[in-house]
Amino acid sequence: MKTSRNKPLVSVIIPTYNRGWILTEAIDSVLAQDYKDYELIVVDDGSTDNTREILDTYGRDIVVLRQTNKGVSAARNRGIAQAGGQLVAFLDSDDIWQPRKLSRQVDFFKLNPDAVINQTEEIWIRNGVRVNPKDRHRKPSGMIFERSLGLCLVSPSAVMIQKTLFDAVGVFDENLPACEDYDLWLRISCRYPVHLIDTPLIIKRGGHGDQLSNAAGLDRFRIRSLKKIIESRQLTESEYRAAVSTLQDKCAIYAGGCRKRGREAEAASYEALAESMERKA
Repeated sequence: MKTSRNKPLVSVIIPTYNRGWILTEAIDSVLAQDYKDYELIVVDDGSTDNTREILDTYGRDIVVLRQTNKGVSAARNRGIAQAGGQLVAFLDSDDIWQPRKLSRQVDFFKLNPDAVINQTEEIWIRNGVRVNPKDRHRKPSGMIFERSLGLCLVSPSAVMIQKTLFDAVGVFDENLPACEDYDLWLRISCRYPVHLIDTPLIIKRGGHGDQLSNAAGLDRFRIRSLKKIIESRQLTESEYRAAVSTLQDKCAIYAGGCRKRGREAEAASYEALAESMERKA
């Protein structure tokens, strides 16, 4: 891979919203990388806390983009549009990287020039305590589409992506308030292998109340993503049937939850969606 003298090889993008209490640790973990041919773009998605003051202390070490609050997808997409690197890496503002994260991923691309995306293993911290992921969360490597249908097996903070890949599959869907990463990984993994570097090079921290993954009813956004990919006409027969089956399962579970809460019309709409997919399969 070659890069312009005036442009870094890697663009790192941190989207953030009201994470002043933890943001410094994420930024510092990027600045501490042993690989130095990168730019760090922090997209402040309309924060109202002390985020601005924190970002100002870094001066020219980082690039700061500010926008009104539009959500994490819009923030990441703003960073992608600004990125000058051939490779793009994301870091959620509550996660941190190990010092060799970038160098290991850049080395992987140098050794595997046909690869378009890779991710690393991760360490999970919940409420300050290390936890072990269950077997169903174990990250596969290669053509992972069918294994990724049930739940998200790619972490934004763990990936590095050839920027040209976004031209082929699109960027994050700004109409999805959550599960936007699941949506993108489906679009990528149905066409390209997602390679795994089997070393934990990120620390993924959770348990705090402002995480999008803590919101209720997230399956409705996964269902929307599944419907999109099914209707895209780019799946193999095996992928198509697996996606339809997963959508039907998620519709049944979500409809059941709606019924328990007295939302009969919403339940009926998801049952009708599942039935319509059965006719198409």
